[in-house]
This record gives sequence, structure tokens and C-alpha cells, in this order.
Amino acid sequence: MKTYVTKPSEVEREWFIVDAEGKTLGRLATRIAHVLRGKHKPNYSPAVDVGDYVIVINAEKVRVTGRKLDQKIYYRHSGYPGGLKEITLREQLVKHPTRVIEHAVRGMLPKNALGRRMFKKLRVYAGPDHPHQAQRPRPLEW
Repeated sequence: MKTYVTKPSEVEREWFIVDAEGKTLGRLATRIAHVLRGKHKPNYSPAVDVGDYVIVINAEKVRVTGRKLDQKIYYRHSGYPGGLKEITLREQLVKHPTRVIEHAVRGMLPKNALGRRMFKKLRVYAGPDHPHQAQRPRPLEW
């Protein structure tokens, strides 16, 4: 019996849509990362990008538990001395709601070129509208 290795040319990708309204941020991010990596497929291979595309709508209505809205802080640096900026989760949800889900999912993907390719298959939108109707996305089953 031979070991089967998935080749990139054999991968068939699907489009899934997720409504983030009322869903907990971390649980939502783990499920999205799972689909982006392709772990839900029988032909999963850790060295090949076999994952599917994921569209997330209503990112601004995602839920968090505890006191994370005021205690969780996102950092970024401009590259200049003294250029460290910080913003709380509450402010981030108001200014850039898509970045909250993107940041959570990116942290759950591999930290290499393969992970960056997987992350490009994620599309996050703050409201209920998205421009991917032509791909006929299916709702992601929980």
C-alpha cells in the first residue's frame, strides 16, 4: 500500500460564508482557520494548501466574553522611534471591525509562506453585503 500525497493541482476549492453576528470571536476564528487550512477534507496534507475560501459577514457584530472589550489591546508599530500605537478591542470594532477577525484568524495559521497563502483566501466584511455572489458560497456548517 502506498502513501497518498495531495498535489496542489488536484485541490478543488469551495466557497463558504459565515455570519459572525452573535458568535464568539475565538470560537469563530478557530473554525475559520480550520477550513482555511483544509483540515475538514479527507485529502488534508500539512505541507499543501488544500483549504477553501471563507467569506465572513457582519464582522462588526462579533461577540467577546468577559471584559475583553476594554482589556484586550492591539499593538502596531510605525517603524519610527516612539511609534508604538495601541488600540483597545472596543475602539478597533468601531474603527476597523474587519481587522479583529483577521488578526484572530492569522494567529491560528502557520507562520510561514504557506500560512500567508492560506490567509489570502479569507474575505471579511463589516456589514451583511459582499461582492462574491458569483462564487455561490455555501453556509459553513457548525
